[in-house]
Amino acid sequence: MSDITVNTPIGSEPRSAPITAVGPIAWLRANLFSGWLSTAVTLVIGYVLVRAVMGFVDWAFVNAIWSVPVTNGVAQTQACRELHGSGACWAVVTEKHRFMLFGTYPYEQHWRPALVCILFVALYIVSSLRRFWNWRLIPIWTVTLTAIGVLMWGGIFGLPYVPQERWGGLPITLILATFGLAFAFPLSVLVALGRRSSLPAIKVLCVLYVELIRGVPLISLLFMASVMFPLFLPEGMNIDKLLRAQIAIILFAGAYLAEVVRAGLQALPKGQYEAADAMGLSYWQKTGFIILPQALRLVIPPLVNTFIGFFKDTSLVLIIGIFDLLTAGKTAIVEPSWQGFGVEVYVFVGLIYLVFCFAMSKYSQGLEAELNRHRRR
Repeated sequence: MSDITVNTPIGSEPRSAPITAVGPIAWLRANLFSGWLSTAVTLVIGYVLVRAVMGFVDWAFVNAIWSVPVTNGVAQTQACRELHGSGACWAVVTEKHRFMLFGTYPYEQHWRPALVCILFVALYIVSSLRRFWNWRLIPIWTVTLTAIGVLMWGGIFGLPYVPQERWGGLPITLILATFGLAFAFPLSVLVALGRRSSLPAIKVLCVLYVELIRGVPLISLLFMASVMFPLFLPEGMNIDKLLRAQIAIILFAGAYLAEVVRAGLQALPKGQYEAADAMGLSYWQKTGFIILPQALRLVIPPLVNTFIGFFKDTSLVLIIGIFDLLTAGKTAIVEPSWQGFGVEVYVFVGLIYLVFCFAMSKYSQGLEAELNRHRRR
């Protein structure tokens, strides 16, 4: 048999597909310009978006006013009003940002709630690092939360005492969200396990708790905690309003998170339970070392989605007169000279919420990808 020789030009290499077949240009042609109707819709939407972005840039930056003079303690906002909405009056944020962030906390002591916010952010960062997911988190949380309590209340170490009625703004939002989710999550795990328990009494109690709490809005629970709950206390006994609101948020968040955790438990293959039983592990060993880690890994997206929702729901405490971040922002424009500039205040407050919620979302995406890396092998 004779050999067959194929003549290949010297130096020739396989060529990649043209950019019109793969890559961004191909995607644009297939999804945005595949036909005359798709092209027309794309151009119209693009025109509207460009006009909207240009209008926002003009309003927020080009025509905006960043400061106004203050005479005898009264802001002169005439320049802002002469814009007639064509530009933003960021002077309201410049003048009122301390009140929006810290509420009625004593002005000369604002460094204390500012340091509290920094401690909360540092606590979140440390808790998100996997190398701290061990016993070391317990003293870190204990020391940090103790320092936060000392800074907010004062009364020791030469710090003036500040009652809770003077607290407000961003620290209140972080306190409600942090303590609420920190206590609601272990409660939700216990309730989810209780709903799957073989003991009828425990199962019925957990089902009643979840269905009762999830059947009413958070506002009604806050109202009950603020108005009705003190009526059932012994005479002379009173619980602080912030603590009552915190308990209501914990119970509400725990019921919703319990259903998310239960979904993860049900999604876990039955073979995992059988394998744990075959190893001779006790119930708590099986649950703590095999079942729960896998179940929680499956429900990271809905868990974080619930966290984000409850972080924003803390603004509902305004119904019982607690000055959280959003309530402080609303109150900041009650002053006659600043009335009519609520949009700028809501944009400022919204950006703060966006930073925290976006950080939680991005962290959950990275955590999910890291913990589920073995599934892609």
